[in-house]
Amino acid sequence: MSTRFKHAYLARLAEHAERYDEMTEFMKQVVNEGTELDLEERNLLSAAYKNAVGQRRSSWRVVASLQQKANASGDAEGATRAEDYRTKVEGELNEICQAVLSLLEEKLVPASSGGEPKVFYLKMAT
Repeated sequence: MSTRFKHAYLARLAEHAERYDEMTEFMKQVVNEGTELDLEERNLLSAAYKNAVGQRRSSWRVVASLQQKANASGDAEGATRAEDYRTKVEGELNEICQAVLSLLEEKLVPASSGGEPKVFYLKMAT
């Protein structure tokens, strides 16, 4: 079994287990193999990052709402804690987004030979 196949398989397992951070790591390893991704691998890559970002966006909304409630009720300490946590989530979001943009810009778009994969990657980047 090739390492590429193994990592793609592990990414599929991670997706079923809803472990999207691990899924992104497995797909990074597939991308780093250096050959063009097939349709299924492109979809796995997209799903991995979409879901990893989606979880954090949801977390950000909850924490931002709690921060607003704490501010409205005059709970300065609670608002500060919520703000700190929101900042942490924002940092994670930024890190994930920068990682996928780096993969797209440095590896995937330049290596894509056909129009369909390039359009797929460019749509991911916007």
